[in-house]
Amino acid sequence: QVQLVESGGGLVQPGGSLRLSCAASGSIVSIHAMGWYRQAPGKERELVASMQSGGSTAYANSAKGRFTISRDNGKNTVYLQMSNLKPEDTAVYYCYAEIQYRIYVSPNGFWGQGTQVTVSS
Repeated sequence: QVQLVESGGGLVQPGGSLRLSCAASGSIVSIHAMGWYRQAPGKERELVASMQSGGSTAYANSAKGRFTISRDNGKNTVYLQMSNLKPEDTAVYYCYAEIQYRIYVSPNGFWGQGTQVTVSS
């Protein structure tokens, strides 16, 4: 049906950078919002950044000024450029997309499998 595949996580030192990618594939009529959430151990999943199909963005306060979300609509891909990473950014990062996968059907929400980001010296 529809798949979201993330890549780009890993181990990075404090102050470092990473870029996450998430590509949507399968039966896709249109993609509306795309975004990134994260979940740290013992905490609830939280929104990091999102981007509407028209280009408007929203960021968590903790991400403002350090993270940048972008999209390549031709590739059905969303990116999260993360800079000046801190230990508290350590979490599993999940891609999310609202995708219309069939004509005359409302968009559904889909999740990626998650990618681990660890910020540690």
